Amino acid sequence: MLDAVAAEGWKLRSVRSTYVIVAVAAGFALLVVLLAVQQAHVWDGLDPARRARFFLRPLQELGGWVAQLCLGVLGVLAVTSEYRTGMVRTSLVAVPSRPRFLAAKAVVVALTGLAVGEAVTIGCFLGARLAAGGRPFPDQRASVWHDLPGFAVSGVAVAVFALLGLALGVLLRSAAGAIVAVVVLWHVVPLLVYHLPQPWNGRLGSVMLSGLPTEIAGWSAGHSIYGDLLSPPAAAAVLLAYALVPLAFAGLVLSRRDA
Repeated sequence: MLDAVAAEGWKLRSVRSTYVIVAVAAGFALLVVLLAVQQAHVWDGLDPARRARFFLRPLQELGGWVAQLCLGVLGVLAVTSEYRTGMVRTSLVAVPSRPRFLAAKAVVVALTGLAVGEAVTIGCFLGARLAAGGRPFPDQRASVWHDLPGFAVSGVAVAVFALLGLALGVLLRSAAGAIVAVVVLWHVVPLLVYHLPQPWNGRLGSVMLSGLPTEIAGWSAGHSIYGDLLSPPAAAAVLLAYALVPLAFAGLVLSRRDA
């Protein structure tokens, strides 16, 4: 298994798209920090009434939101690039056990997604806080240690998106189709759920992947545009299911069909 993981790590590093995707996620994090600096300057010119409605948190959360899409695409390309070139046949000769092959690929993709996700989400949060300085933004009055867990869990959600992309790549064997599916799960479905009539928007929104980190962190209502009906343990279980259920189904399909 360790050899299979090492081989998958080498394959992921050998694909140019990996570096492009990571660079895009890192570049967007830098953009968020620069925008936070600009917002801090705008804050200085506002009157007290407008300052009370000037929020920084939506900007801080953009980095993790974009990283989810980036790493979802990386998960797709981690497997579809092998299908496109036919390298998957060589890989399955080297690792005849298909569950082990998929598990090794999932470990590498998950660790990459976790590393990039935590770097981007926490980097955006701390960078924006640093840019805000001592300015009393209405949504930045809590301590760093109070808000940090929610952003750390958002980094975990990035890794889950990477695994979702991997599972969809295995199931569809098409980069275009799997990326479209990732975009639908990343933005289209949550947007549709958000516009449902009450109480269904809150009920279904509570199990949307993008809304789970705030529920796991135990933040009060108002920190997320999604629902907040789940307890932290229940939200953590749903987040884990998003990662494991599609992978299990992909493993079942992979073991029953030709490469």
